Amino acid sequence: MPAAETFSLAGKRALVTGASRGIGRAIAVAYAAAGARVALASRKQESLDGVAREIAAQGGTALAVACHVGRRDDIHRLVDRVVDSWGGLDVLVNNAGTNPTMAPLTQLEEGIWDKILDVNLKGPFLLSQRVAPLLVAAGGGSIINMSSVGGIDPFPLLGAYGVSKAGLNCLTKVLARELGPAGIRVNAIAPGLIDTQFSAALFQSEAIYQASIARTALGRHGVPDDLVGIALFLASDASAYLTGQTIVVDGGSVM
Repeated sequence: MPAAETFSLAGKRALVTGASRGIGRAIAVAYAAAGARVALASRKQESLDGVAREIAAQGGTALAVACHVGRRDDIHRLVDRVVDSWGGLDVLVNNAGTNPTMAPLTQLEEGIWDKILDVNLKGPFLLSQRVAPLLVAAGGGSIINMSSVGGIDPFPLLGAYGVSKAGLNCLTKVLARELGPAGIRVNAIAPGLIDTQFSAALFQSEAIYQASIARTALGRHGVPDDLVGIALFLASDASAYLTGQTIVVDGGSVM
């Protein structure tokens, strides 16, 4: 197969959560440009509709469905919409995430802990569980979990976030083993410091920002488009023999 074709997503049906902005939006737009039909999920319908219009203007196909990924009923409604529209699914990108506060873990309110774990860990678990039979029916597919270097080396004052992403890394390995015999690959991407609205607090803290940049071989922070290449690779046949891995994309961490 020609190299260009191995990276093509022509004929694929993909679902990207957290797709209204930042990394999720960049991945969704790139998948559509590579030939996939892309279902967009996030909490706010209006924001999703804007991304869907952007994809349509570029000749792509998108389906926008508002969904809270920490809620089982929302997840089932989302996937049912995709199945009703396209008959199945080939690629799932668990990108939606949250970290509503910065605080020492020993002082964190239980409700905030629950919210972070619900969205960052339970959401990918529930979505993967719901989507797995569809990927089996399709003869295989790819699940991509958006983790973080914070799940490997925790950021200051973001302990619960780090715990949730460490759990996601383990979930990735468990699902890879369980689903591998069915031809389903499960991998994670662990970005470093990426300039998005989600990470604004890290940019606003000069001490945290400078410490992060000082540890980066490339000497800069990342932008959402820096994650597009690896996301395309993991969704395509180019990564046909890769599963169970957490791939760090952080500009080269220098300890």
